[in-house]
Amino acid sequence: MKKKFLKRIILFFVCIALFSLVYIPLFKDLKFGLDLKGGFEVLYQVKRSDGKSLKSGDLKSTYDVLKRNVDSLGVSEPELTMEGDDRIRVKLAGVTDIEGARKILSRVANVSFRDVNDNLLMDASVISRAKLTYDESDKPAIQLIVKDNEKFLSATTKVSGMESGKNLMVIWYNYEKGVNSYSKDKDTCGAEGSDCLSAATVSQGFSDNVMITGNFEKEEAESLADSINAGSISTKLTEISSQNVNASYGKGVLSKTFVAGVIGMIIVIIFMTILYKFSGFISGINLILYMLLVMGIFWLIGGVLTLPGIAALVLGIGMAIDSCVVTNERIKEELEKGHNIKTSYINGNKSSWSTIFDANVTTLIVAIVLFIFGESSVKGFATMLMITIFATMFVMVLINKKVLKFFVNTGVFDKNPSKFIRYNKVKKEKKEINSIKMLKKCISISSIYLVIGVIFFCVVGLNLGIDFRSGTDVTINAKNISVSKIREDFKTLNYDIVSIEKQENNEIYVKLNDELKEKGINKVNNYFEDKYDAKTEINVVTNIVKQDLIKNAIFSVILAAIGIIIYVSFRFKFSFAISSILALLHDVLFVIILFSIFKIEVNVIFIAAILTIVGYSINNTIVVFDRIREHLNENKNISRDELKALVNKSITETMTRSIYTTLTTLIPVICLIVLGSKGILTFNLALIFGLVAGLYSSVFLAGQVWYLLERKNYKEKITSSKNKSKK
Repeated sequence: MKKKFLKRIILFFVCIALFSLVYIPLFKDLKFGLDLKGGFEVLYQVKRSDGKSLKSGDLKSTYDVLKRNVDSLGVSEPELTMEGDDRIRVKLAGVTDIEGARKILSRVANVSFRDVNDNLLMDASVISRAKLTYDESDKPAIQLIVKDNEKFLSATTKVSGMESGKNLMVIWYNYEKGVNSYSKDKDTCGAEGSDCLSAATVSQGFSDNVMITGNFEKEEAESLADSINAGSISTKLTEISSQNVNASYGKGVLSKTFVAGVIGMIIVIIFMTILYKFSGFISGINLILYMLLVMGIFWLIGGVLTLPGIAALVLGIGMAIDSCVVTNERIKEELEKGHNIKTSYINGNKSSWSTIFDANVTTLIVAIVLFIFGESSVKGFATMLMITIFATMFVMVLINKKVLKFFVNTGVFDKNPSKFIRYNKVKKEKKEINSIKMLKKCISISSIYLVIGVIFFCVVGLNLGIDFRSGTDVTINAKNISVSKIREDFKTLNYDIVSIEKQENNEIYVKLNDELKEKGINKVNNYFEDKYDAKTEINVVTNIVKQDLIKNAIFSVILAAIGIIIYVSFRFKFSFAISSILALLHDVLFVIILFSIFKIEVNVIFIAAILTIVGYSINNTIVVFDRIREHLNENKNISRDELKALVNKSITETMTRSIYTTLTTLIPVICLIVLGSKGILTFNLALIFGLVAGLYSSVFLAGQVWYLLERKNYKEKITSSKNKSKK
């Protein structure tokens, strides 16, 4: 048996090693966001120059203009996304010349029609639009819808009169005299990235709509039509938020975060091994497989890794370990009942499944809400969170189950199951906590804290970051600077300071009331670079973005709560749903009040943190509710006193799991706070506060509140008919 066991151990580690060797090289092509790589991000609002409402296709045409402008920068893997009906977000990771990038991005598209000698024949104002069509042979072509018939006739007649081979109308995108020339660019004309879009033969003059034909693929024809339309649109771009991160700062963040993550993983593996011996060790090693799968999926979908994405990954580790803790606790209970290791393993996995499933689905609901209503970094956070949920169900439930079964079946642990998992060989009755009796005290403590906290919140408010107050945040990093110097500098620049504070690593963080535009941003950058050789990070949010963020935040919280109520009501009972929402409301208020008391800045990632707390706290609560439901199914027609005992028993049985899960999730979070970047400090602090609040509410509030809601449905005491007849 021992030889069989050793062979399987070797096979397991060989599989992990081979999987790692195959997977890890893929990550060299992993894309990093500008908060990890440095760069520039800007959100534009698109409006028509004539003041009218945007027409169909205007946003897409503007997007095409921006895409071409970005391509001319030569940035590797830029991100351009259309948001809503009138916005386009551009992310340029790795860009160092931010001032130059801004100018190129805002460059207006200009399509012109010229002859082979580069003489201007007409501009795009002659054309109403271009669209994809098909010629008589059913091949892709472009139809030009003419707006100015007279000018179009004059231009085409002029070209058609030229000698054969020169009777070409050359379509240019942002033609520059001295830079572009048909004689120089004719070999690449029509190729991707070329400013020479097309050279069409004109055999006669036209005064009406015409068709440009050629050996086009459908995609080529669509691209050409889009480019022509881009040059004829009448839209303008208004910058409503921006962010620039110094490249060296981004690299420092990446290395810090990586070290913090590795150390956190090692500590979690050690912790799991101490808690559960062999089964904990294998589960911990499977975390490596879990991490590789998560990052592999993220790479496969072309995801861009950001600090919020790493935060979601850390949360995912906690959820993954939670599934192992739930299963191992169930196996322990079966062994303590006197079952053998194989039976305990089967029963433990079977009974833990519904708890793990419900806990992950409720978190998935939160992730979906975040993805729908979140923007930029929050959407990336939600994407990573959804991936971690599916990876948890696959690796930490399915694969981990199969791997552990692989070792259980060797028979090595048959005579001594305690080597497989730590448990009490002599069954000891757990000292039952009379949690119902403690309810009044707990409610009193929570009520006093919440009332005082809400009063404090109403008086002092929150330390709102730029995302929720609009304005500009400037982080200045330089040697030999002080708060007083920087304060004087901004007075010289004539900007209104909201607050200023010294941070770590010679950084000074300044909040401005002013919403800096392009000139203002360049002015601040150049001023501090010239005076102090400083590196600056500038974030700008306008009032328009602020209003949308607040609206989306409210919608997100409400929708997440509704989604959880519906799911918990469907899977359990409506009273369970009400109890869980009250517990979640307690946890959210607990965190918000602490942020108010300690004046911790509230930014856009704070909303993701709050919704994450909602998803994670419901995990703890679901575990308690699942145990209550299980005991209710085993005990029909019970009295009110028996119901009280049942709730106390359920909470006592699940308390160890709740504590262990909270601790295993706290480990990587604390590592990120101590060793990682301040960029996700808000998220991590909110998570710590939320984990503590969630542990408290699941043990001392949720089940007890459910009992108060349900006790009216149970009689004081049930007396059998047999006992009645004796009386």
